[in-house]
Amino acid sequence: MAATIKEIAKFANVSIATVSRALANDEKVKPETRQLIMEVAGKLNYNPNLLARNFVKKQSNIIGMVLPDISDEFFSELIKGVDETSFHSNFFTMITSSHENRSLETAVSTLMGGGLVGGIILLIPRLSSKLKEILHFNRVPYVIISGDNDIGNYDVVSIDNYQAAYNITAFLIREKGYRKVAHITGPSDNYDAIIRRNGFTDACRDNGVDVKPEWIIEGKFTRKSGEEACERLLSLNERPQAVLAANDMMALGCYNVCLNKGLKIPGDLGVAGFDDIFLARHLSPSLTTVQVNIEEVGKIATKILISRMLGDTSEPKKIKVAAQLKIRNSC
Repeated sequence: MAATIKEIAKFANVSIATVSRALANDEKVKPETRQLIMEVAGKLNYNPNLLARNFVKKQSNIIGMVLPDISDEFFSELIKGVDETSFHSNFFTMITSSHENRSLETAVSTLMGGGLVGGIILLIPRLSSKLKEILHFNRVPYVIISGDNDIGNYDVVSIDNYQAAYNITAFLIREKGYRKVAHITGPSDNYDAIIRRNGFTDACRDNGVDVKPEWIIEGKFTRKSGEEACERLLSLNERPQAVLAANDMMALGCYNVCLNKGLKIPGDLGVAGFDDIFLARHLSPSLTTVQVNIEEVGKIATKILISRMLGDTSEPKKIKVAAQLKIRNSC
């Protein structure tokens, strides 16, 4: 039985993302690392003739996937869900990222070049007209993972960002008694970030909490931007009592700032995050956050896509995956 990307990563002692890049001939993978991965793939019977067989059969059982960044832990969990589901259905995965130096449309065109990919999973907030043209031209089924279920008449798997952000904000106010709550948002043009901010502000309003404009600071979903935002919040004359970061990496940035300043969490500042990455439960104190089962999102999207690749022409599916509040010790 052929190996999965996960098994190759384990035996080669590298990440799943690195294996995906190597198998896709990404030039950013070091030659020695690529050689090691290909040797391990051969030993584990990762099918070396898959592409040739696809050409002969004029059909493909390769699922393509385009992500913003395949090095992030959040996306690694998504890859895991896609790859495992593909494997159990005798499909294979080919993964690439759009990176900062090329457009999503370019990444999709590159991945689909040569007709190797029989279906594609996209993690995007919106489907641009140019991307629609590319997908239509290549005539392959696709599933969109997005924060917006109303993205269009397509198969969409989404996370209920609004309700999750609302619930964790309400928890900070009602259960923990915070009345001065700040929010470190994601990028202003990111749909998930916008919806999470809406959930935050609505929960504050509904619970009689006024949010000062200076307590809402835009971040970039990175640890560094979380640090910078937390520094700004702590420099204010009127500091917030707690902060909700729009993802766990920015919450980690808050931890770093508090540690450097000798401030205690939650004694001096309550901190909450969003995503429940693996690191969240191992921080000290462990991070209160929202658990997004992104692996399950990947599995659901892959099952839908495989059914389309096998000829399912039923109405587009709209599936919203609920998120759960994980109460720990940071607030």
